[in-house]
Amino acid sequence: MSERFYERLFAAAPHLCTDLFNRTNQRNREQQKALASSIAAFAKLLVTEKPEDIDPIMARIANKHASIGIQAGHYEMIRFHLFAAIGEVLGPAVTPEVAAAWHQVYTLMAGSLIAQEAALYNSVGVPHGHVWRLVVVSEVEYDGARVATFVLRSLDGRPLPDFLPGQYISICVRLPDGTRQIRQYTLVRGRASGEWAVTIKRVPGGLVSPFLVDAVRTGTELIVSHPFGSLLVEGGNTPLALISAGIGITSTLTVLQNLAETNPLRRVVALHVDHSPYDHARRTDIAELVSRLPNSRMQVRYNDFEEFHVIGRSPVDDLDLPAGATAYVYGPVAFMRAVRDGLVGRGIPLESIHYEAFAPGSWLGVDRPAQVASTRHD
Repeated sequence: MSERFYERLFAAAPHLCTDLFNRTNQRNREQQKALASSIAAFAKLLVTEKPEDIDPIMARIANKHASIGIQAGHYEMIRFHLFAAIGEVLGPAVTPEVAAAWHQVYTLMAGSLIAQEAALYNSVGVPHGHVWRLVVVSEVEYDGARVATFVLRSLDGRPLPDFLPGQYISICVRLPDGTRQIRQYTLVRGRASGEWAVTIKRVPGGLVSPFLVDAVRTGTELIVSHPFGSLLVEGGNTPLALISAGIGITSTLTVLQNLAETNPLRRVVALHVDHSPYDHARRTDIAELVSRLPNSRMQVRYNDFEEFHVIGRSPVDDLDLPAGATAYVYGPVAFMRAVRDGLVGRGIPLESIHYEAFAPGSWLGVDRPAQVASTRHD
């Protein structure tokens, strides 16, 4: 059904396929699965869970939508083609009662997202959907052959807007074939006040990350969004466990940068898992930050972090966790699920475990029930 929906939608509005939707996720069918999963999850939560359980899912979707400039009119276009596709695929099974029920679910879901996205646009002071600005790359730093960090400044020299640890920006690029693609990257602080920085890892076979790593140089102008993101690290003095894999290290980095400025005495244990020291991005910056935070410590492990879910153990099995810690987990879905299961097995409440994922609907994969025995950017 979702495949037929996208066929109809892109036939009616081809620019959505070439300029807005992630073409890689269309090709590998992740977008199709995410659409069906999100609507089904929303319907399930409406009837089986407390209403507030829906809020985190809706907030993540709304922030992602705001970062690419989704507007209210998009939802009516989607409604039309979605329910036309449902009718084509299911035929007589879609009785008037069934159709009315699913229309109600979609109306509630769309209404929630439209309201949240409007609030996000208002919060950054832009007309709805108008989130883009030009910045210039003032510095490029490479970590091996696959990772590049771009320091970003405004064109007029004014400070870029501040952001919170955990927020991200979208980068909109025009590819050599003339199409436009948008990807999200975690924001970290630049070298000076008022600068942003993003660290991007080349994904083999990707459309955008190889283009950025290979083509962007000092002086390149980029189209980027305002900062958005709902997974924000809570303030206070509760101990933190920051657990990352691969390029997820950038989320740990931005949290440590913020703590160095606002609360250097907060207790932190950070664990990073990567394939090798060569693959470990920003490790010098992380080490320098940890040295400035007297109650922080960092553990690094080099192995194949994609295999934890296969071998039946968790990266945190022998991690020295502070009592009462709140955990933030960043990395591939299989890694995050293994970490989540390990934390639950060690007595960390689910409500104290948070994770970021950029792939469409991927947080739903992490949210599967814990088995205590055991986003990417392209």
